[in-house]
Amino acid sequence: MGTVKPAYIKVIAGELLRKHPDRFTEDFDENKRLVAQLTNITSKGVRNRVAGYITRRVNRGLINA
Repeated sequence: MGTVKPAYIKVIAGELLRKHPDRFTEDFDENKRLVAQLTNITSKGVRNRVAGYITRRVNRGLINA
């Protein structure tokens, strides 16, 4: 089993997916670049965690959930 994501990661990812549902893809590197462009997150670790969570949701088809 995986680890539970902190609420702030889920909130940021959810807002990004609501505002830009068609821009995110199944590619982590592309999502990482988009997260950097669309937010003011300065921490590489937080950016990667948000991008990873978005990628996981897109891969599972949970974009609007």
